[in-house]
Amino acid sequence: MNLWIWLLLACVLAYAWKLVGYFVPANLLKDPRMSRIAGTMTIGLLASLTIVNTVASGQTLAADARLGALAAAAVALAFRAPFLVVVVVGAGAAALLRFIGWN
Repeated sequence: MNLWIWLLLACVLAYAWKLVGYFVPANLLKDPRMSRIAGTMTIGLLASLTIVNTVASGQTLAADARLGALAAAAVALAFRAPFLVVVVVGAGAAALLRFIGWN
């Protein structure tokens, strides 16, 4: 199949999935369990996206400066640093690691 057909199919499926959300009953959305599950899923998806973007390079695994930046950001989070500080620490660690040659 052509790439454009797959792209259009993905767009249609994403729109259909969004449309299905409008048919969920309102009383189901007011349930505290449902909001807790939705919040937990959001955290899990964000964490998995972060890990995949950190250790994947195309179709292979890569241990480069991104891994060190994630570790430095995790240490900053462990010390309960504000979000902006965590981002700056991660970016600074990546820059330093790339400067010393760990690509």
